[in-house]
Amino acid sequence: MNLLELTLPTPAENLALDEALLEAAEAGETAADLLRLWELPQTAVIVGRSTRVNEEVNLDAAQLAQVPIVRRASGGAAIAAGPGCLMYSVLLRYEGREYLRKLDEVHRDVLGRIRTALSSHFEGIEHRGTSDLAVGDRKFSGNSLRCRRDHLLYHGTILYNYDLALIAHLLKTPPRQPIYRHHRPHSDFVTNLPISQSTLRSAFITAFGAVQTMNDWPKAQTDHLLLTRYSQAAWNFSR
Repeated sequence: MNLLELTLPTPAENLALDEALLEAAEAGETAADLLRLWELPQTAVIVGRSTRVNEEVNLDAAQLAQVPIVRRASGGAAIAAGPGCLMYSVLLRYEGREYLRKLDEVHRDVLGRIRTALSSHFEGIEHRGTSDLAVGDRKFSGNSLRCRRDHLLYHGTILYNYDLALIAHLLKTPPRQPIYRHHRPHSDFVTNLPISQSTLRSAFITAFGAVQTMNDWPKAQTDHLLLTRYSQAAWNFSR
C-alpha cells in the first residue's frame, strides 16, 4: 500500500484532495491502495454529505470564531476537527475483495485493522455503533466512507490531544445517535486517546502495511474540485 503524508493549507483543499484521490483511482491513474495521514492546522467543522447544517452546527458560534464549515463527500454526522485530531484516509480497490462492497464488512475490516494496531498501545479499544472506535463508552474516533464503482474511500478521525470543549461549542447534539451514546452530551461522550501523534502514525502504517511513500498526488483534480465544489457555499451549505 502507498503512503501519502500530506496536509494542504485549508480544510476545503484537504477534502478536495480526498475526493480527487478517489477519482484518480476510478480513472485508472493510480494502481495501488493508499493510506493518507493528515492533520488540519486550524479548527474546522466538517459536515457529512447529507447533513442539514442548521440541525447539527452551532452556526452563530462557528461564525463568531471564524471557523470554516466544509461539506465532505461521504456520509455521517458533522464533526469538529483541528490540531490534536489525526485525520486518515484509506483508498481501497474492490478487485479481489468483493466483500468490501458490503458496508458492514468495510467497517469491520478497516476498523478492525486500526483497533488491532492501537490495542498494542492502549487497552480496551472497541468498535462501537456503526463506525466508531471507543474506549468503553467514550468515543475517540468517527468514520465514514464514499463508494464508487471500483474503489472506496474510507476516512476518519482520531482524537488524541484535541480541545474537546470545541466540540460542544461548535456542534449541536446530532439528530441520529448510536445506541451506546444514551443521549449523552458531547462532554460526556467523546474523549482523547492518550497516545502521541508519532505513535498513531506508526500504528496506522502498521495497520495498513503502507510501506511505499507516494510523492505524486492529483493536484489538478484537487484544484478543480476546490474551485467547483469545496470552496462554494452552494456545496457547503446545500442542506
